[in-house]
Amino acid sequence: MSFLTIHNVNKHFPQENKPLTVLNQIDLEIQQGEFISIVGSSGCGKSTLLRLIAGLDREYEGEIRLNGQPVQGPDLKRGLIFQEHRLLPWLTVSENVGLALEETALSPAEKKKLIQDHIELVGLKGFEKSYPHQLSGGMSQRVAIARGLVNKPDILLLDEPFGALDAITRDILQKELQRIWEKEKITMILVTHDIEEAVFLGDRVVVMSARPGKIKRIIPIDVAHPRQKENAQLFNLRNQAISNLTH
Repeated sequence: MSFLTIHNVNKHFPQENKPLTVLNQIDLEIQQGEFISIVGSSGCGKSTLLRLIAGLDREYEGEIRLNGQPVQGPDLKRGLIFQEHRLLPWLTVSENVGLALEETALSPAEKKKLIQDHIELVGLKGFEKSYPHQLSGGMSQRVAIARGLVNKPDILLLDEPFGALDAITRDILQKELQRIWEKEKITMILVTHDIEEAVFLGDRVVVMSARPGKIKRIIPIDVAHPRQKENAQLFNLRNQAISNLTH
């Protein structure tokens, strides 16, 4: 059985005349520990699909199952990271990371250790007592990643997590995310407009067609980790993905 099963999913948004179809017959099987990248033009429904997997929207047709159980709403087993870091400005780095542990039955000592471990995991040791206004955009997004991972979710969903960052910071955080994924062995699904990012990070790249969003092609990325962006095979796979998007 696949870890995450998306079967015949259709999503419509109501309009005055007739419903707007955003996703059409989406079928996807994802294995535990896989890194899946989803690419497509604006409006193709890739972020909508991520919201359905996260359980933030339950108005759809079809079936989404995680570990054999239907997704019926938000759950701590599904972490979600957005383009905006969404840190609370009045809380420190440690306190923002710890927000994800508030509903757990862990002891204060267990929470403290988990928070510290994940701050160190994302390379922010020494910034535990800093506030968001004291951090750069890249550092803030590292905090968001730590918060998304701290409660050990089964799956991490990333919606354009580096889209608002400058090119140098984005490159650094892509490599950091690769390192974290290799270390944590967690299933990750990344939605991105950046084809190079999708190919660099993903085990498979899911290419979606324009609205209504369908899976046009799935491209396996059979390149060992850790990867280098200069790799000729990655460059060829990037061109293959671009060709599928534009034809």
